[in-house]
Amino acid sequence: MLMIQILLGGITRLTGSGLSITEWDPVIGAIPPLNAAAWKKSFELYQHIAQFKRVNSGFSLADYKSIFFWEWLHREWARLMGLVFIIPFLVFMIRGKIGKELIKPLVFLFALGGLQGAIGWIMGESGLNDTDTRVSHIRLAVHFLFAMLLLSYLLWFILKLSVKNERCAELPKLRKLNLLILILLAVQLLYGAFMAGTHAALFAPTWPDMNGTFLPGLNFNRDAVLHSLWYNPFVIQFIHRSLAYLIAITIFMWYLKARRISKTAALNGWRAVPMLLVLTQVTLGIFALINSGSKAAVSLSVAHQFTGMLLLLCLVVTLYLSKNRKMYRSPGH
Repeated sequence: MLMIQILLGGITRLTGSGLSITEWDPVIGAIPPLNAAAWKKSFELYQHIAQFKRVNSGFSLADYKSIFFWEWLHREWARLMGLVFIIPFLVFMIRGKIGKELIKPLVFLFALGGLQGAIGWIMGESGLNDTDTRVSHIRLAVHFLFAMLLLSYLLWFILKLSVKNERCAELPKLRKLNLLILILLAVQLLYGAFMAGTHAALFAPTWPDMNGTFLPGLNFNRDAVLHSLWYNPFVIQFIHRSLAYLIAITIFMWYLKARRISKTAALNGWRAVPMLLVLTQVTLGIFALINSGSKAAVSLSVAHQFTGMLLLLCLVVTLYLSKNRKMYRSPGH
């Protein structure tokens, strides 16, 4: 459900639907407009913000309903996840089916989910004004990275419950390289969010060059460089491309090292997966870039995001399977 929610967030962003609902009501907001008067009121509220005035001024009510759907579904899925978590949790806890050592981590997981919802609203609020036609791409990146952190924490928690320590191999060098790749991937995910938030792909939709060049023009004044790293779409795209190549090369190095491990180690079955995923991810990224102005842009970009999510999860698994057995113990052991 969390993976679906992240993909729904990507679709919401790519279709420009994120500002369609201008109010945040955690309870009553679950109910969409149910009659013509309610739809008219909702549409009128949307007409007061800059996105409608400057980008979608030609929208009919039917057009508005189409973008409203994705934002509503994104919010509704979040509410559903909360219910799917909290109801079984309370029932199992009351019945004594959950060990005491698991209650705090599970409560923390639920709190992280709630915090992610609050971050999402803070992000959305940045575009509900008379000047901005989209949300802050920096707030968007925070929202996206926090979702990936939540997903990784959930997977790590599952691994601690389901994988016995005896199946993990102590591979400190491989683990350090795995950690390096995860750090690079975190930066890459940050710039992927910047790409989506600034529509940077539209500024240079060519490959392997960028509109005939391989290096974006840079003003090497310190303040200008820092500004470019956060706001210049050409620089953002250049960094995103470069990191993709660097991550692919680093994962290939990890793969070569992983080939030397014992065939009996649990990690052995995972060693080729990161390599396959990163190659797929790079390929999808290229196709998403060169088709950024076409009808296929949304589907290619969502597939690109999905593969990036799988790559992150795979690297979390490989990190866990190469952990130091003495450092980590499963809950209850």
